[in-house]
Amino acid sequence: MAGSDWRSRVSINPNVCHGRSCIKGTRIWVFLIMDLLAGGSTVEEILQEYPQLSKEDVQACIGYGAEAAREQFIHVAMEQ
Repeated sequence: MAGSDWRSRVSINPNVCHGRSCIKGTRIWVFLIMDLLAGGSTVEEILQEYPQLSKEDVQACIGYGAEAAREQFIHVAMEQ
């Protein structure tokens, strides 16, 4: 998925899910999908659990996460 394509699939609305980022047209949080992926779930497993999502929606979550990682500093202990 190229650069900013995730923006067409992710929305933030203060009246939906307390303003958390969601897949457009759903109440499925981006961080939920990212947590599932980080926990070892496959895209196929996520799509089975959430049939209203598409593979492109999951890829949009990854793109959103990549953008967030570029924009924020997260402290990680340096190895000695």
